[in-house]
Amino acid sequence: MASLVRIDGVLGFAACLFAFAAQAQDVVSLDPVFDQLVAPDAKVEVVKGGFGFTEGPVWVQKGKTGFLLFSDIPANVIYKLSPDGNASVFLDHSGFTKPDIWRVGFEFNNGKDPSDPAFAKFYMNGSNGLALDRQGRLVIATFAGRSIDRIEPGGTRTVLADSYEGKRFNGTNDVVVKKDGGIYFTDMFGSLRLGDKDPALGLPYQAVFMVKDGKVTRLTDDIPATNGLAFSPDEKYLYVGNWDMARKVVMRYPVRPDGALEKGNVFFDMTAAAGEDAIDGMKIDHSGNLYVTGPGGIWILSPDAKHLGTIRGPEQPHNLAWGDDDGKTLYIAALTSIYRIRLKVEGIRP
Repeated sequence: MASLVRIDGVLGFAACLFAFAAQAQDVVSLDPVFDQLVAPDAKVEVVKGGFGFTEGPVWVQKGKTGFLLFSDIPANVIYKLSPDGNASVFLDHSGFTKPDIWRVGFEFNNGKDPSDPAFAKFYMNGSNGLALDRQGRLVIATFAGRSIDRIEPGGTRTVLADSYEGKRFNGTNDVVVKKDGGIYFTDMFGSLRLGDKDPALGLPYQAVFMVKDGKVTRLTDDIPATNGLAFSPDEKYLYVGNWDMARKVVMRYPVRPDGALEKGNVFFDMTAAAGEDAIDGMKIDHSGNLYVTGPGGIWILSPDAKHLGTIRGPEQPHNLAWGDDDGKTLYIAALTSIYRIRLKVEGIRP
């Protein structure tokens, strides 16, 4: 559970890749606009813990209720989580589906000291980002599966894209669906055991792609390590995070009528922020404020690129989703757990 603190002035971040320090468990307001988004008594609370590495949450609304779907990457499972904390397996083998799973996924650990009995290491061989298409079907960035898949109403799986110009994707990471049905996704080296030195390397670069009407189009060539994605409310801009420790920036690209991207520019630069955390998933609210998982927590950025404040919790967040029946609860995928915080504003969701 997180306490709420207001700090005026310059914020000094102290975070590590795997977990927040105890003193960082708070919500920090840097601008009066932040207080219109987050109530003074808002709390970050755990919904369910005990997972390996949570990622790619998406809320599925069913009538007046709903549930959260999210990936547990080392478990190679998509879980279904109800608001009361009840979790069940929604899809097994969500990422890599072949028998030789021991060959894939880079090695990771839970961030504890190797001398600690609780230290654990594992391989990232499951799915990553999730989204819903315009028909409510689940779209999966399979990561170790190196494809974009769709789950049909009967439960069968359709591979929508697994290569570009004859070369395999390396690790489909995040995914977002445009209102016209275009599916935008990032691809990175992260699912390969040896990264870009792996013998199974497909594409020699990381980029943003679009698949629409069966055609795959490469959209970027200026981001060395593409990751999180979010459209502006009017879908005139696409925000893309750079998963690069040397240049922690959010890029913004104008979107053409045909769905392609024009030349982008740096929307916000987090490179100077302390800590070893890179930019990961992001979401947006109806006012155009961008919520970015970055160094030290969830950075809330205004449409004119002003840092309004930061949400922090017990673990480093990697992705997020708007949920509950009013869309005002922010669910947070943070390493071993799913957290949530109630906000004053409604977020954009499928």
